[in-house]
Amino acid sequence: MTTNDTADPRLDRLERWIAGLPGPPVERIAPASADASFRRYFRVHRGGATQVAMDAPPERESLEAWLRVARILAATGVHVPAVLAVNAEQGFVLMDDLGRQHYLEALGQGADPEPLYAAAVDALVRLQSGDATALPAYDRELLMREMELFPEWFLARHLSLAPGAGERAMIAAAFEWLAGEALAQPAVLVHRDYHSRNLLVRPEGNPGIVDFQDAVRGPVSYDLVSLLKDCYVVWPRAQLTAWLDRYRAAATEAGIPVGADREQFVAWFDRMGLQRHVKVLGIFARLWHRDGKPGYLADLPRVLDYALAVTGMVPELSEFDAYLRRIVVPAFAAVPRRASHAR
Repeated sequence: MTTNDTADPRLDRLERWIAGLPGPPVERIAPASADASFRRYFRVHRGGATQVAMDAPPERESLEAWLRVARILAATGVHVPAVLAVNAEQGFVLMDDLGRQHYLEALGQGADPEPLYAAAVDALVRLQSGDATALPAYDRELLMREMELFPEWFLARHLSLAPGAGERAMIAAAFEWLAGEALAQPAVLVHRDYHSRNLLVRPEGNPGIVDFQDAVRGPVSYDLVSLLKDCYVVWPRAQLTAWLDRYRAAATEAGIPVGADREQFVAWFDRMGLQRHVKVLGIFARLWHRDGKPGYLADLPRVLDYALAVTGMVPELSEFDAYLRRIVVPAFAAVPRRASHAR
């Protein structure tokens, strides 16, 4: 039934579970995608149509969180997969298939970004209108824990840097400032990974939205940063701000608080972006050094450039900016020469 030739007990159990569900016989199960977590996805061919099966090992991933967020998002009218069957004990879900092509792939093939991103911005406003009261708060502890991945995995593990006591204090102060800036924003439902690899191109009603299980209640600018300062693609500032203005107009009409004026919202947006990109530098380094996933290393220069663009224009972060440019950038430039010894 499957194209997998190696021993895979979880896949065997997934196949048996799907085969026992009502409906046409299963013709084929093939890998659909994987992400930066321990979840795996398979495309199930049955009765001339396709469905998607998710394998979320219970000891590694919270299926309950995925199902809870799926229900909340579906209630907003955005396109998330409809759940067809669940095996909570084993960590399996069968859902409908929203499509094979994500935004990043479509852009790489020459798709016009304007209708895709207009649809993604409008869908984001609907998503943010959802009921976030049952979701965990994106609080100071979580914001700080995310940023601590930067010194642990990017500086120490990836760049072999050991900041001195004064540098550690300066980095901690920068993180505290960024956390305070994030917490000063109005809180809404936050997807946390609303970007080109998690948005699927549909024949109509774009986008299909996936990988939403880590949703929280947090800063209003966070998901817009994920979309427009995407770690996998860079847009000219003029294009980015045009989409940002489209978002502000739609959000205002929907009653979502977006600051006293455009200047305040843009400041929120840029500073939230720095918090996210500091975190992502740590995550991408960890994916290689801990999890053996090298695919994200190629994205590190883009993410570091995003961070430097903000630290260079925020006076409160001048010391952090100087440290990045004087110490981190040269160390990062040397990494390719010793990448084979990175792990």
